[in-house]
Amino acid sequence: MGSYPGLGEVAGKRVLVRSDLNVPLDGTTITDDGRIRASVPTIKALADAGARVVVTAHLGRPKGTPDAAYSLGPVAARLGELLGAPVAFATDTVGDSARETVAGLADGQVAVLENVRFNAGETSKDDAERGAFADELAALADAFVSDGFGVVHRKQASVYDVAQRLPHTMGALVSAEIEVLKRLTETPERPYVVVLGGSKVSDKLGVIDNLLGKADKLLIGGGMVFTFLKAQGHEVGRSLLEDDQVPVCIEYLRRAEESGVEIVLPSDIVVDTEFPSGDTEPQPIVVPASNIPASSLGLDIGPDSAAAFAEALAGARTVFWNGPMGVFEVPAFAGGTRAVAEALTRIDGLSVVGGGDSAAAVRTLGFEESAFGHISTGGGASLEYLEGKELPGVKVLED
Repeated sequence: MGSYPGLGEVAGKRVLVRSDLNVPLDGTTITDDGRIRASVPTIKALADAGARVVVTAHLGRPKGTPDAAYSLGPVAARLGELLGAPVAFATDTVGDSARETVAGLADGQVAVLENVRFNAGETSKDDAERGAFADELAALADAFVSDGFGVVHRKQASVYDVAQRLPHTMGALVSAEIEVLKRLTETPERPYVVVLGGSKVSDKLGVIDNLLGKADKLLIGGGMVFTFLKAQGHEVGRSLLEDDQVPVCIEYLRRAEESGVEIVLPSDIVVDTEFPSGDTEPQPIVVPASNIPASSLGLDIGPDSAAAFAEALAGARTVFWNGPMGVFEVPAFAGGTRAVAEALTRIDGLSVVGGGDSAAAVRTLGFEESAFGHISTGGGASLEYLEGKELPGVKVLED
């Protein structure tokens, strides 16, 4: 007989686990299994306690109907390899296959249901439609464990509504993520440095707004930096630019100066005349950030900036990083992202890689995950928490 924290005795019970198994696929080949590996501890703990574990998850963005390109079949196979035990796979979510697969589980066995987003009710904005689908999911189980941190900012059937219908608790992954985020927002050791990259300023507006009052330094790179450079009056050539956000960046620069928060922008940029593709060989050139040629576009922070960012991170006790510094998938434009990642591995304190592309980058560039304090599985959820927003999938568990 075995128990699970928050649920008590689970041996012999059907436990529905909402995991985040949204991994990148090349056909049926998983190119980064980080999220599957992160889901294993909770699933294994339940199975070891004798639960009949029913895993539900999504992959990609199918439009509410089955699409073979987004099947969780390859994920179920990989999960079985990681668990060292067979994993049953239902070819639907709440239909005959799901019911038969769950009914066939013995104590300690695991099943994965097909992509939950093959059902329109999962992501419906209509409470009744979403609730009806949640009823069908809940009928497959006796209890619910929320362990998909990458979706807790979504009010979706398998995240929010199912928790209202079954005894429920947080899984180990969600619990660990929330604990780290509380340290970042409530009790950060100082100096506290935030590194933001990625493509768009608009994706990070709320985070910048909230962290201007909490962090000691903000280091800005990636595609979003060009809107800041434009706000300083610089030419950015053909670089990614959100013209409508220039006034917002001007205001952030003003507020940072007033509040004593240092915003660090690159002093040099790696540019090319074309975005990298398989058809052309990259022709990277390093130019001053204040003088990007009109015919070029910025694709990475330059070597001087990479060194300055690493120096700014050197004495930090708390670091949160979300978003690569450039097009890290192409070696010619990976230097900035690599420099930031290397600097984080040397932090004497808490270093947090904030999910999404940042997590993919550290794995793509060959870093050991153990070199970082925490690698988040949910970029969007992390950002919304840092914005100060309420996460529906967490709030519903707090009763």
